[in-house]
Amino acid sequence: MFTGIITDIGHIRSIEHRGDMRLTIGCSYDMDGVAIGASIACSGVCLTVVEKGPDWFAVDVSAETLSRTAKGQWVEGQRLNLERALKVGDELGGHIVTGHVDGVGMLVSATPEGDSTRLSIAAPKLLAASLAAKGSITVDGISLTVNSVEDQPDGSVHFSLNIIPHTAEATTLNVLPVDREFNLEIDILARYLDRMLAVRAM
Repeated sequence: MFTGIITDIGHIRSIEHRGDMRLTIGCSYDMDGVAIGASIACSGVCLTVVEKGPDWFAVDVSAETLSRTAKGQWVEGQRLNLERALKVGDELGGHIVTGHVDGVGMLVSATPEGDSTRLSIAAPKLLAASLAAKGSITVDGISLTVNSVEDQPDGSVHFSLNIIPHTAEATTLNVLPVDREFNLEIDILARYLDRMLAVRAM
């Protein structure tokens, strides 16, 4: 479990293609306190530490994970939002996050509003019913509050977020190229509600 509060920005130092894809990720964590087998969320994707050094750790990314996450994310030099797994007694500053990506969103627009930036992100039809104004969403591992939701004619949805300067500086949301893709995780309560409604409809 995670909270969606980013505690470090890592970067992919190297990529090795074997059965899965092995990434070496540079970080500023004290790796003496991170065990082999520990979970670290990498831009919203829960991955397992399989090797480590003083300022880096390695993870294996499966073909399944590659197919379900944002394109262009797993490339050398890419910056990643990092969060270590929640420990009992830690402050729950964001919301409960599992590190399992539910869908991929795409940036529609980034508009300055005062000192902040309003993002509009297109989400797939599959997630439309799980997004609500003032609800929680995880975007590339970051716990954020949905400002508004606009249903689209094709069944997809556009939702907006307000990114304050601190969030932009502490995460990878300070770089927003056109058509950037994001890993999205809906609120865990919405996930279970969707399942209950689907079962009742059978």
